[in-house]
Amino acid sequence: MITDESFPVEPWQVRETRLDLDLLAQSESLFTLSNGHVGLRGNLDEGEPYGLPGTYLNSFYEVRPLPYAEAGYGYPEAGQTLVDVTNGKIFRLLVEDEPFDVRYGRLISHERTLDLRAGTLCRTAHWRSPAGKQIKLVSTRLVSLTQRGVAAVEYTIEAVEEFVRVTVQSELVTNEDLPETSGDPRVSAILNQPLEAVEHENTECGALLMHRTRASALMMAAAMDHEVEVPGRVEISTDARPDLARTTIICGLRPGQKLRIVKYLAYGWSRLRSRPALRDQVAAALHSARYSGWQGLLDSQR
Repeated sequence: MITDESFPVEPWQVRETRLDLDLLAQSESLFTLSNGHVGLRGNLDEGEPYGLPGTYLNSFYEVRPLPYAEAGYGYPEAGQTLVDVTNGKIFRLLVEDEPFDVRYGRLISHERTLDLRAGTLCRTAHWRSPAGKQIKLVSTRLVSLTQRGVAAVEYTIEAVEEFVRVTVQSELVTNEDLPETSGDPRVSAILNQPLEAVEHENTECGALLMHRTRASALMMAAAMDHEVEVPGRVEISTDARPDLARTTIICGLRPGQKLRIVKYLAYGWSRLRSRPALRDQVAAALHSARYSGWQGLLDSQR
């Protein structure tokens, strides 16, 4: 039970008024978003610190053998484990050359709100880096209830008091490190690097990664694309590797200026369909999300 006063009782929303790292695993569960098809644990946007990172697809699992020293009637020969798939939630933010990490510098304020009317998770933060640079961050995350393979994040950074150079690395990460959740070595062995790379490609503002499970023979694809708004000059580049795709956005912000990024995510998986068919499915889902636009996704979500 969380009885902390940082979770006030309010209608139609779950709100956390300050960040407690000791309750991080529990709050990640509270702020999970899902549409029954795609599920995103409520991890912080920058990925760290975390209790348990998690991105899940319905029925996307790996088979794990269950050997015994002595066989017995009725002993199961195999088990099934839900796989943590490609994580598209991550935004690494650097203010000048210092990573935004809530454990360093000074977190002046931090609030997260799960809005049950809007179907969104909103996060606001005001942070001062160890070097004294200040930024305000607002992010809004949704897993679409009308487009089942689509999720999206609006990520906005505002400079406070003085000019700052900001770098945002928006990522797709596969086979990320996970804390050990079982003392059974049979489980640990099968969940260590559970996905093998099939294909990767990048575009000007996005990328696609495809992977498969080794034993259950399920194939999945994850893709991302971005819309970027900022006053003045901005540089955008993307690179993709088998287990990592990264779109990097660099700009300078004067006090009061904002960098706004909308990240569209699409997921698809199958045991039967071919690699081109799965790749085209997530590409179509991504185009559909961009056609709807951020405001369109918000309106249909509500």
